[in-house]
Amino acid sequence: MAQSPDLNIDRVAELARLALTPEEKARFSAQLGSVLHHIEELAKVDVTGVEPTAHAFPISNVWANDVARPGLSVERALINAPAQRDHMIVVPKVVE
Repeated sequence: MAQSPDLNIDRVAELARLALTPEEKARFSAQLGSVLHHIEELAKVDVTGVEPTAHAFPISNVWANDVARPGLSVERALINAPAQRDHMIVVPKVVE
């Protein structure tokens, strides 16, 4: 597909902070032109009476119930700790 007359690939590359070679400019210009052509085709579709949506399917709250459950025992939580003291992991001092 040929480059759209309104398509300025140099400006698009500048906005995207891309340094394109002449070959890349030609290839991406054709690809972007094709995408824009498809968007123009979609703009021709009659969507009268179609309600705008954010998702293809209705969604509802998907949060799980907040149910208290037992966690790890102290012994199990510290099983791989290289050093421990008073039920805590001992780490090297990082603040003086």
